[in-house]
Amino acid sequence: MFKTFNTKEDKILNHSGRSLVGETLQIEGDVKSSGSVDVAGLINGNVFVNEMIITETGSIRGTLEVKKVEINGHVDGKITADSVIVGKNAVIKGDVFFKGTLKTEEGADIDGYIKRINNGKSNLDEEIDIEEIAQGPEMQKRIRKPKVVQVPQQKEAV
Repeated sequence: MFKTFNTKEDKILNHSGRSLVGETLQIEGDVKSSGSVDVAGLINGNVFVNEMIITETGSIRGTLEVKKVEINGHVDGKITADSVIVGKNAVIKGDVFFKGTLKTEEGADIDGYIKRINNGKSNLDEEIDIEEIAQGPEMQKRIRKPKVVQVPQQKEAV
């Protein structure tokens, strides 16, 4: 009649790593996940996840830090990601910082700065040369010029 708690039952867990914030769900506070989150509802808080899809009905009010994000809904806050895809129905009010790729569809509404952030690479040679040239003649004197070596001319055999 009564279930005993001493018996072990195998529980089937969802190992897909995807979570859903449904259309009727509103979350107040920060969201953290090592998996993926699909947002069709509203999150009022900062979001720190691995991968995220924001549907057309989804909305986030807060900072968004992810590896990969696809935005089709609304985001009101700063976005930092490796890869960003902005759909045609997306509305973003905030700055977008990305390391790898940024794709936007025609019709997307972005009110903020878009900037590629340093992904750990040092200054390129071209950037250094431009900086040296821009600093003027004082820097030009310090730049080492290559030595010109005379090559003896050989006579042609007849």
